[in-house]
Amino acid sequence: MSTDEIELTSSTPSPNFSSVSSAGSWQERYQRKIVTASEAAQKLTSGDAVYIHSNAAAPASLIEGMLARAPHLRDVTILHLLTMGRAEYARKEFGESFRVHALFIGENVRKSVNEGRADYMPVFLSEIPALFERDIVPVDVCMIQVSPPDAHGYCSYGVSVDCTIAARRKARIVIAEVNKQMPRTLGRAFVHVDKFDYVVECDRELPELLADAPTSVEEAIGRNVASLIEDGATLQLGIGSIPNAILLQLGDKRDLGIHSEMLSDGVIDLIEKGIVTNDAKTVLPGKIAVSFVIGSRRLYDFVNDNPLFEFQTSDYINDPFVISQNHKMTAINSALQIDVTGQVAADSIGDYLYSGVGGQVDFIRGAARAKNGKAIIALPSTAKHGTVSRIVANLAIGSGVVTSRADVHYVVTEFGIAQLYGKTLKERMQALIAIAHPDFRDKLEADCELIHWH
Repeated sequence: MSTDEIELTSSTPSPNFSSVSSAGSWQERYQRKIVTASEAAQKLTSGDAVYIHSNAAAPASLIEGMLARAPHLRDVTILHLLTMGRAEYARKEFGESFRVHALFIGENVRKSVNEGRADYMPVFLSEIPALFERDIVPVDVCMIQVSPPDAHGYCSYGVSVDCTIAARRKARIVIAEVNKQMPRTLGRAFVHVDKFDYVVECDRELPELLADAPTSVEEAIGRNVASLIEDGATLQLGIGSIPNAILLQLGDKRDLGIHSEMLSDGVIDLIEKGIVTNDAKTVLPGKIAVSFVIGSRRLYDFVNDNPLFEFQTSDYINDPFVISQNHKMTAINSALQIDVTGQVAADSIGDYLYSGVGGQVDFIRGAARAKNGKAIIALPSTAKHGTVSRIVANLAIGSGVVTSRADVHYVVTEFGIAQLYGKTLKERMQALIAIAHPDFRDKLEADCELIHWH
């Protein structure tokens, strides 16, 4: 068994393997790998497929080095999920050098995707590692950001494990940005320095995402969702103002747990107040199971060397079978638009591509199959400052259906809760119109009269 295949848990110290290599100590081997970002970029060649570490772990120094080498590169494919920070490689002037294949569309590449200068690959988050492992999506170079090595030569993937282990294992060249400010997270989060071909050391702050105070609409959504959450439930929440608004409404709950692809700052207060204990969980009891975190420096410091957090890969965290084993699993996701039958558009509005499939379906299906589980879609009733209803008779032409109407159980807006599971199309229509914004209910009724199942 190779050293990187050992899934170190937060209760297991890093083992000292003297057999990793015979060419001196790991410290000596590590020192020989250190190069500058410019020197590391020289290892890239035209036609390469380059994987970039996700979310707040995007290796900024390596990206800068790659951009500086752009005049000497052609047809390099850039693979990544959501990344924070500027994605200069997606700009028009770099079009001959780089082309982004986004597995999830972030704000930094959204314009490029919609202008046809970058590509989007719809895929469940749980299945992305298999794309690399089965060579369906080849990876030539893997650029990652990790913590400094511990006493045994193990670095941590830090704030983002997700799909990176699979990409790293398949890559021909692995370039690691070793950042003094990257937290050392625990779980299946470790990689030995011998797995790196080149190392670029840095000391730079991670990008932060600070939550805004919830609006009155978001507070109302939070209260409605909170009414569905039982004591002892295990939660999955995304990022943004609505998840934070929900977390603020959970002060009277007991023994909540977390099994979620991601977390942000809102969970810290619930942990410190003893509301999130993870004691009632049936999968990894006592642990917060997560794949990545995005938030403030407070969050990054909180997860650092914290045995409460079990970081795992996306094909584990997002596996619907694993998710379904948590009793009272409660998955809370959002939507851009939903039709009156329950079809959820979450990655696009019409033909305008916005985000990605992500983990919504993974968790909706896992929660639906869990003992006393709940699958929830929560969204404001309107968009564009109240001028457009998010609940519609028909999805905008070109919209992708991320979650099918058969998968949706609960839909929540600021006006209430619609329980759709086991309902006919007509009953669904009536339930969803009842939680639409009052300004649009008459039009929805009129639009639905033209549909034969009304």
